[in-house]
Amino acid sequence: MVNGIERPLDLLNNAKGKEVLIKLKNNVQMTGILLAFDIHINIVLDNAKEILEKGNLRSMGLTFLRGDVISFISPAGIIQEED
Repeated sequence: MVNGIERPLDLLNNAKGKEVLIKLKNNVQMTGILLAFDIHINIVLDNAKEILEKGNLRSMGLTFLRGDVISFISPAGIIQEED
């Protein structure tokens, strides 16, 4: 057990109310405050933003992401694109 995490969903439980970074299977990256999730990893984000080219952001507001389109979820931070 590391940082109180024994199961994969423990990481998401610890991240509730905090900013998370999500990458979708189509390579879209989003960030926002994790409000809720279920066992299918359907996610509700508040203040969601899509990360566009050159670090620009597009505000999406309250957003539902379906679990089967998510590639990964990480607590806060922004992925740097490789050149």
